[in-house]
Order: sequence, then structure tokens, then C-alpha cells
Amino acid sequence: MVESIDTLVVGAGQAGIAASAHLTRHSIPHIVLEKDRVAESWRTRRWDSLVANGPAWHDCFPGMQFPQSGPDAFPPKGEIADALVGFANAHKAPIRTGVDVTSVTRTKGRSGFMVETSQGKIAAQNVIAATGAFHHPVFPKIIPDTENVAQIHSAQYRNPDQLPEGAVLVVGAGSSGGQIADELQRSGRKVYLCVGPHDRPPRAYRGRDFCWWLGVLGLWDAAAKAPGAEHVTISVSGARGGETVDFRRLAHAGMTLLGRASGYDNGQLLIDSDLADNIAAGDANYLDMLKQADTYIDRFGLDLPAEPDAHMLPNDPDCLTHPLRELDLAKANITNVIWATGYTQDFSWIDLPHAIDAKGAPYHQRGVSPEPGLYFLGLPWQSRRGSSFIWGVWHDAAYVADQIEIQRSYREYRPKPA
Repeated sequence: MVESIDTLVVGAGQAGIAASAHLTRHSIPHIVLEKDRVAESWRTRRWDSLVANGPAWHDCFPGMQFPQSGPDAFPPKGEIADALVGFANAHKAPIRTGVDVTSVTRTKGRSGFMVETSQGKIAAQNVIAATGAFHHPVFPKIIPDTENVAQIHSAQYRNPDQLPEGAVLVVGAGSSGGQIADELQRSGRKVYLCVGPHDRPPRAYRGRDFCWWLGVLGLWDAAAKAPGAEHVTISVSGARGGETVDFRRLAHAGMTLLGRASGYDNGQLLIDSDLADNIAAGDANYLDMLKQADTYIDRFGLDLPAEPDAHMLPNDPDCLTHPLRELDLAKANITNVIWATGYTQDFSWIDLPHAIDAKGAPYHQRGVSPEPGLYFLGLPWQSRRGSSFIWGVWHDAAYVADQIEIQRSYREYRPKPA
């Protein structure tokens, strides 16, 4: 027997939980299927010491509680997972765990979908793919497997003790790569860090966190990245109570900064000549936010303390003024490489002709697919800059649920007899 439901949500992470809350607001019958545990990614797919990159007061759903950390702290990953579970329980989210969705196909001859799962078939009028976009780690094959170095992706990194003795090369200086490199250096390791194009906002400025500044300046609502910024990551950290990422500071403490890794030849890692340009662009992003904040304070007469030292950048370290173009891994005693190089998407389980493009990315407008009844949640820049954050997916989920309710009202319309 085939089970039927109005709306089926795939994934019980932050996106699926938000979807369920908004579907409940509209009294839309639904179920949420999760192949693992609720909020599993926060528990087991990140390193041990990870904390939120935004303060709890900002990066949360309405009414979400962080009793251990409090609103102004950066909660550890376990507390975030517990808060998501608590929110789901409070809203009586109809979540079924341990159920894997294997395919979604169109029901022939009528609207809706047939969803194949590890526990049988389910017929659904609507499907929300709330699995996010970070599915499979990107693992560049630059250094041959035959070399005497242990290579892992940042998704597999847990703590310094798991790595063999020796120096570490971290490739990628976004939030994950930068924080992992910093943690390894603080543990006593010699660290080399490949730094690509990045934004580097201040963690806080003049008594306000950068999340607050992005809000009042309207930058969270940017609808798309600026042209040419598609591969620019953001370097920000909530570690140790929150701090501004400063690559010069890391270098002065002993880290060797490198440009992007571009190849490998006879034991030598080949390095692009873009380090100085990438650091300069990150500095420009940092200083521009300070300038925008100062302008906002002056315009509206806010009584916030001046912070002139924030505009002072450290001196350039030697690795920046005399950058390496080649790195002999053996001579540098590099026995570990961590690839903090992002993820690819995998929506291969959605077997619909107009849902996914040739590169595997979903076609959508603010999460609404051109395939009637199919929706997406948890995608970066789904509607705005903030879509990848917990609070951002809450707003995206509200829009998706509203669109489902609108379509339900059309289907249920019946003209009155004359």
C-alpha cells in the first residue's frame, strides 16, 4: 500500500525543520524524512571544536534557546544541534529518522510525485528538497596518492591529534580552512596555508558584531554576489568568543601563507603568484565595512565607541613580501594535507526533466522549481546573502511554504453553481 501526504520534506537539518514549522503554520499535512538523526550534520560532519560563526541572538529561529551559551555567545556545534532538536520537538515536527529517499519521479497522468524510500513508496503532492547544497567534498587531485602524505578533506578533520606527526598544509582559507589552520598552529604544528580570494569582515566593530552591521547596512539582503565574486569565500570565526580573521597575524605567529595551489611536479607543490592580491582584496573588504559602519554611525548619530586601532593593519610578514612559488613537501616535513575546498551538490535522486541543470545544480527561483510541486531549501544565495545561515533559511522556508499554500488554494477552488 502506498502512503499519501500533501507535502514531503527531505532532510531534517535546519532547512527541513524550518520548512516543517512554516507548513504547520499553514496547517499543511506533511512529513519530514531524514536518513540519519535530526541535525546530524552539526553533530558528526564538522570538526570537534567548531562553534557558530554568528552569535546565538542572530543565527537562530524565533524562540530557539541556547541555555548553555546565552544569546551573545557563539554556541558549540553540539548545542546548536540540541537547539534544533528542541525547536523541532516544540513545534511537533512530524520527523521520521532512519529513512533514506532514493528517488522522486512524476506521477503519470496527474499532479504530484511518487517518492521511493528505504521504507516504501509515498505519494506526495509537493516535495521540498531540504538537503542543502553541501553533499560531496571537493577533493582536488593535485598531489598524487603515491606521495608520502596523508590527504583528507576538511569534512573528515576532527582535531589535531588525529593527524600523523609533522607539518600540515591546509588548502583553502575560508571559514573552515582558516579556523582549522589556526587550531593546528595553536596545537604546536607547523602550518602552511593556501589563501585564495576571500572576504574578511571584522568580527565586531565599535561594539557591534558584524552580523549586526550587515543587518543595519542592508547587506544580508543582497540578492546575488557581485560579478566576478562567485569563487570568493568568507573568512570569519566565532572561536574563542569571536575574533577577526587576520592572516598577517597568523603568519607573524609562525604560519606560512601561500597563494593558490595550482599543480604538482616531482615533489614540488606549484603555487600561483596571487597571494598578495588575495590578501589585499581581503583587506579592502575589511576596511570597506569599517568605512560603511562609520558612515552609518555619523549619519544616525549613534553613541558607539570609536575604534581607531581597527583601521591599523599589521606589517607584512616575510611570506607575503617574498612569497613561495614552489613548496617541497618532503623538505618542509609536510606529512598532512587538508583540502578545505568546498563541496559539490548531488540531486541525482530527483528524476525530473526540468529540475536539475547539466552541472547538477537545481533550477529554481527563490526555491521554487519550474517543476510544479517541487521546491528547494538550504541553498547558498537561495534568495539573499543570508540564505546559508539558520535565520536566513527560516525566511526562505516561509516563502516556500507560502507558495505551497497559494497553489493549494488554487487546487481546492471550486466555482459555486449559478
